[in-house]
Amino acid sequence: MSSNTVQQFDISIVGGGMVGAAIALALGQAGLQVALIEKLSPVSFEPDSTPDLRVSSINLASEAWLTELGAWQLTADMRLCPYQRLQAFEQPGSIVTFDAADINRSHLGHIIENNVLQLALWQQFNANVSRFCPASVATFSQTADSALLTLDSGEQLNSKLVIAADGGNSQLRQLAGIGTNGWQYQQACLVALVNTPYPQQDVTWQQFTPSGPKAFLPLPGQQGNIVWYDDAARVKQLAALRPEQLTDELLKVFPPQLGKIEVVNSSWFPLARMDANHYYSGRVVLAGDAAHTINPLAGQGVNLGFADAKLLTDLIISAHQQQQDIGTQTLLSTYQRKRKPANLLMMSTMDAFYQLFGNDITPLRKLRQLALTIASHSSALKKLVTHYAVGTK
Repeated sequence: MSSNTVQQFDISIVGGGMVGAAIALALGQAGLQVALIEKLSPVSFEPDSTPDLRVSSINLASEAWLTELGAWQLTADMRLCPYQRLQAFEQPGSIVTFDAADINRSHLGHIIENNVLQLALWQQFNANVSRFCPASVATFSQTADSALLTLDSGEQLNSKLVIAADGGNSQLRQLAGIGTNGWQYQQACLVALVNTPYPQQDVTWQQFTPSGPKAFLPLPGQQGNIVWYDDAARVKQLAALRPEQLTDELLKVFPPQLGKIEVVNSSWFPLARMDANHYYSGRVVLAGDAAHTINPLAGQGVNLGFADAKLLTDLIISAHQQQQDIGTQTLLSTYQRKRKPANLLMMSTMDAFYQLFGNDITPLRKLRQLALTIASHSSALKKLVTHYAVGTK
């Protein structure tokens, strides 16, 4: 393709991770011509491969949409782990359990490796999705009715709308001049893949401690992911340990229900909150982590991204079917008006949890003990919380 030939598309999507790929898939299935720009294509799946450290908790609302798109069965054919119960506690003797049976469901969600879900989405693309990979954006410009991307290859793509799904450090958000606000938390997060002594588990749990939450996410077979929030310096120190040394540290501080685990490998990342000042500018619109990053306390980040993606694609597909402009300010402002408050509410809720459970001040300790006690004895409250957690409210 000559670098001076401008290729025309309805939509260009920058970022082909889980959220960007879901958007591309939905729009391609609806008959729009889509350009997907991504630096790295998903790796092929090997059934006997070691599970990836990067996993997400996919709730029922996201599962329903992924099923509509045809990607869910492909994911299930590869690797995922359902869980029926979610537990929260400070002391192992005072556990609040949220159970799928309470809301007449077979499960609350699934723990899925990010690269497995991304691959399943890519495998569903039809001929309407043109992939530019490996590729990145070199320059960007826009007019009142279109946007032009020049790739590092020299190829030029013109479209009615550009969707930035390129993550928390979104290059396209910066090129579009959209500012952000937020902060780095004082903590970081260690994640580790562990072998467990138990058969495949159906529960994910979080223990709240003054130094930060400690969590377990079940994986297929006798494996799981542990998540350890702590002071950033402490987490870096832990991440530098050999697997057998980290195993010893985990067994010292995690609750007994973890069992006698063995660490396979580990990694860490800093915690940050970010919210874009606007979700769109001209012919550019943000989705997923490009629009907002959240404290990963409840694993809700990618579910917020899928909720962005579903609403945005519904609006675009509706406009396309009515032969209307798919990048109008009216359409984009509707998207922002519906998604920004919902995302901010979840971000603020997670921050409130973070503050309530993340320190050892006596009044707050009593308050959270009271909150957990009330939750454990109120079936109506537990049902409500469970519905919100799985995205059915």
